[in-house]
Amino acid sequence: MNNKYQLVKQKIEDLKSEIEYHNNLYYNEDKNEISDLEFDKKLSYLIELEKKYPEFKTSDSPSERVGGKITKKFETKNHKIPMLSLSNTYSESELFDFDKRMKKRLSNNDIEYTCEIKYDGVALSLIYENRKLKYALTRGDGKKGDNITTNVYTIRSIPLKLSSIAPSYMEIRGEVFISKSNFKKLNDYKKNSNEPLFANARNAASGSLKLQDSSEVAKRKLDCYIYSLNSKFESVKDHNEALKTLKNLNFNVPNSFKKCKNIEEVISYIKYWENKRENLDVETDGIVIKVNNFKQQEELGFTSKNPRWAIAYKYKSESAETTLKDITYQVGRTGAITPVAKLKPIKLSGSVIRKASLHNFNEIKRLDLRIGDTISIEKGGEIIPKITGVNIDKRSNISKSVKFITHCPSCNSPISKIKNEANYYCRNHKYCLPQIIGKVQHFIGKDAVNIEFLGPETIKGLIDNDLIKNIADLYKLKYHDLYDLKIEFKNSNDERKIRSLKEKSCRNIINSISQSKNSNYSNILFGLGIRYVGKSTAEVLSEHFNNIKKLIDAKYDEIIQINEIGDKIAKSICEFFKDNDNISIVSKLEKNGLKLYSKKKINIDSSIKNIKFVITGTFINYTRDELKNIIKINGGKISSSISKNTDFLILGKNFGPSKKSKAANLGIKIISENDFENLLLT
Repeated sequence: MNNKYQLVKQKIEDLKSEIEYHNNLYYNEDKNEISDLEFDKKLSYLIELEKKYPEFKTSDSPSERVGGKITKKFETKNHKIPMLSLSNTYSESELFDFDKRMKKRLSNNDIEYTCEIKYDGVALSLIYENRKLKYALTRGDGKKGDNITTNVYTIRSIPLKLSSIAPSYMEIRGEVFISKSNFKKLNDYKKNSNEPLFANARNAASGSLKLQDSSEVAKRKLDCYIYSLNSKFESVKDHNEALKTLKNLNFNVPNSFKKCKNIEEVISYIKYWENKRENLDVETDGIVIKVNNFKQQEELGFTSKNPRWAIAYKYKSESAETTLKDITYQVGRTGAITPVAKLKPIKLSGSVIRKASLHNFNEIKRLDLRIGDTISIEKGGEIIPKITGVNIDKRSNISKSVKFITHCPSCNSPISKIKNEANYYCRNHKYCLPQIIGKVQHFIGKDAVNIEFLGPETIKGLIDNDLIKNIADLYKLKYHDLYDLKIEFKNSNDERKIRSLKEKSCRNIINSISQSKNSNYSNILFGLGIRYVGKSTAEVLSEHFNNIKKLIDAKYDEIIQINEIGDKIAKSICEFFKDNDNISIVSKLEKNGLKLYSKKKINIDSSIKNIKFVITGTFINYTRDELKNIIKINGGKISSSISKNTDFLILGKNFGPSKKSKAANLGIKIISENDFENLLLT
């Protein structure tokens, strides 16, 4: 390399270091040594040099922050450690109960907690390999998320490269958000451009992360607070130290976290921030409390949904009064009738509320709701609006009592209750429009056959134009059926508008329908929408009945014998397949190329053939889904619960103690990940 190139390379490296230095000062130390103009000049000069000498551009360059890459489709990747949600509490007494539970479960009752402000944003997992940002994933369903790395590069507070003190592999978790001040600027810009405004900062952040053009993401000025280190770090033994270590590695960790010696100090922390949090430039909705010591966290383990060692305290929701203008009724996929309160529009927690769900008629009676009432409304968990009461003092003499409807609001069929249920149902499931739309939406969902680009408005348009009557009809659709199809939709102001499907949308829909023919049998079975048959139940059924004919012909007594299948599910399956229309739909799906059977298993001579396993915890070399697949491929069986028929419990880290305890009581052998690998080799 000649001297000129050497000088250019050095200049690029110097500029990169300088820019990242000022980035770190701004985000982690709240300092400015140079003006924004000077910073932008340095960045522009770096971009100019990298364009001229692309051989010196690296993936961790600050120039990546400006975006420019287009992502047509975000790939899905598994989380090595599931991204679980936190259980919530709303009172001090529940916090004391949480503390008692922790002490009861732990062998050492000396517990410290770390408290952090709960920021209202979008959860993110960051993976670093060889100290460089490898990829970034959304929470997704907790087991797998979308790879949005290109867009995350544009978030300036996230380091693209770590210092040498970091291990070569790290997983970090944080919350992406738009600050209150930037959100206001963003909506001001949209207002001046006559564009619909964002409802709230969280929705704006979530939508921004999924934009296809990363240069557009860069304009949104997203930020990210880091709250968790999910990798081994030799010197770090507790969560408080982990946060300090992450801060030393130039991650944007807010200074508000605090170690508390007991639950009383936790409550003092909560009270301290109750009003002060309103002065922060970011939306918050509570406090996260975590058992500080990592060994104690490991001992406490997880439930299927939450870590046992953490809880979120939610501050009392913002509330307001408005007028109940009317009650309308929605019909769900199963025919359940849900009353919906139509309200005089009111702004609450950053968004305009026009309606709220009332769940069922019992709720209307409990609240003694009347049309024209002044009602109190709040956002449950800061997200879902709910009516909490009626201001009787403001009730007028002409307010009207609510009489629950007797007929379906869509098809006018009589409605009735199911025994032991609060809901009323429309039984006209074959011809009731909202039920048909709901069934199609369920069938095309990600956990079913995953047909993209078909929203509820498009589905309604297909039904209104007599192009489909049920899920099987989707496979008759041709390009010319879709082109220029008129779709009615509502804009952000609740006004009805019309748009037409054009070439790109039509091709996307047809291609996605074609790809869905490769869906797994269990996914299709789930997509049929049999009541009470969820994703995991569909997997159990597809394993036991390896083709749909066997399931159709199965009697109640045979179905109820299957582990994890209860009375309600067995009856529902039998009822579903008594209906000739359902049999006809299944037959049409098969004729259209959907594979309603399990792929033939190779008759292998495996040491774990017909051996039943239960898996709990997290593992080093596999995700839980990968481990399940290995067991299935080798002829083994999977169960989600321990019983006398279980042969082995595979125990990972962060396991739930109840399964271990039950296995020990039943004399079931408990093995590690390494033991399982050795078992495969025998």
